[in-house]
Amino acid sequence: MLISACVIVVQAHFARAQQIDLAVSGSTLFSSKPTSASLAFPPPAEKGGTYPGASVQYVLKNRYGFNAEFAYRYKDALYNGYQRYRPLFYDVNGVFSPQVSDKMSADFMAGFGGESLIFYNKFAACNPIYSGNCPTSISGNHFLLHLGGGVRYYFWRNFFARPEAHYYYIVGNTDQFHSGNVLRLGASIGYTIGR
Repeated sequence: MLISACVIVVQAHFARAQQIDLAVSGSTLFSSKPTSASLAFPPPAEKGGTYPGASVQYVLKNRYGFNAEFAYRYKDALYNGYQRYRPLFYDVNGVFSPQVSDKMSADFMAGFGGESLIFYNKFAACNPIYSGNCPTSISGNHFLLHLGGGVRYYFWRNFFARPEAHYYYIVGNTDQFHSGNVLRLGASIGYTIGR
């Protein structure tokens, strides 16, 4: 009996000392384009498109916590006007979330993750009769470092809007694109549990 009472007290204290944010987002990518014409087919910039996404954030009473998020390109893009592809970004972060006012707080995050690129095979280069199957896509994966931030504004009860910016340094991304530096700008709509 005493143990269960202690567990209930600890859980009640723990519930008041935490905050969970659930959000959906929309954003677009920005990256530098090639400025040299020394190559016949220079790698394109990884930019543009609509990127829906989602995130979950867990913040403790001391305003530090963790964040996990992903975003993917809604429609296929064309690589150098020829091959369809679709990128997906995912990352986990440490978060600092200071309170600015009663209705506003900031989110600063840094972490790591990955980029998954799916290139769709437009023309089959194999004979399914002899090989058994024909791949319709080729994937490439890259490690990335992430820095991000946003300002959360509570517009109604525990619902918030958050304009945000995310910078990715994608290791090895210059194998497919002009630059490994990518900026994702957008906004999230979310709900806070335990505010």
